[in-house]
Amino acid sequence: MNKKIILICCMLLTPVASLGQWIGYPSSGVPRLQNGSVDMRAPTPRHVDGRPDLSGIWISDNTPVDEPSPSDPYSLPSGRLMTNMGAQMEGGLPYQEWLGPIVARHTNNLAIEDPHIRCLPDNFLRAYGLPHLLKFVHKDELLVVLNEMNAGYRQVFVDGRELPDDPSPSWQGYSSAAWEGDTLVIETIGVRDGTWIDWNGSQIGEKARIREEITRPDYGHLDIRVTVDDPVAYTRPWTVNLRERIVVDGELIDEVCLENERFVEHMNLEY
Repeated sequence: MNKKIILICCMLLTPVASLGQWIGYPSSGVPRLQNGSVDMRAPTPRHVDGRPDLSGIWISDNTPVDEPSPSDPYSLPSGRLMTNMGAQMEGGLPYQEWLGPIVARHTNNLAIEDPHIRCLPDNFLRAYGLPHLLKFVHKDELLVVLNEMNAGYRQVFVDGRELPDDPSPSWQGYSSAAWEGDTLVIETIGVRDGTWIDWNGSQIGEKARIREEITRPDYGHLDIRVTVDDPVAYTRPWTVNLRERIVVDGELIDEVCLENERFVEHMNLEY
């Protein structure tokens, strides 16, 4: 059984950008060093109003300290928190009593019940750590995030609108944002109950409120500070720090497993 699960994980998480379209087509407006490589530490791109422009194609940055970050579409790692969102925290995530045993079961059975391996959409928190490209299209009053996995999308409104009072739960929830200096602060509510945020099966639900503080310190990186307040799933709010790096000279590809999904049947898997 374990070998079967591992095979599925590899099939769904193996980077496939080298097989995609537009690989090697030069991205426009990229600052480069004399050797032709991307100047990842070049100044932050900005809109005409002076606000940072978050546009770009992003992937989790696992670059070791003091080493230069790659930017090519052939290096697509998973994030450090992909398996365990609480890996940065002493003692791990503060699960409520009911959730701890569920996460332990998912961990021990290698996430056989994971919605990801059944081709369901990934919530944006989880998407930050998966080895699939995210394309940010950033306009003055709207940030659209395109996920190449199953052609998913997320909308973040930066037009001053209030969050809904009684949202109908959805995969990505409802997101409204405002600028605090050079930091885009996003508040999200209305995600579905039982939404997985890591491979171990840590969850958030309808009572969760997620705060993202996104900064672009230079051309090549995004820093994302995430705070989750979900009193149903966790005993207290918790915070993690994520980091993304830009990918240039590449594009999103068709990476769809929704249609006629047969992994579970072919691998003889059971819940």
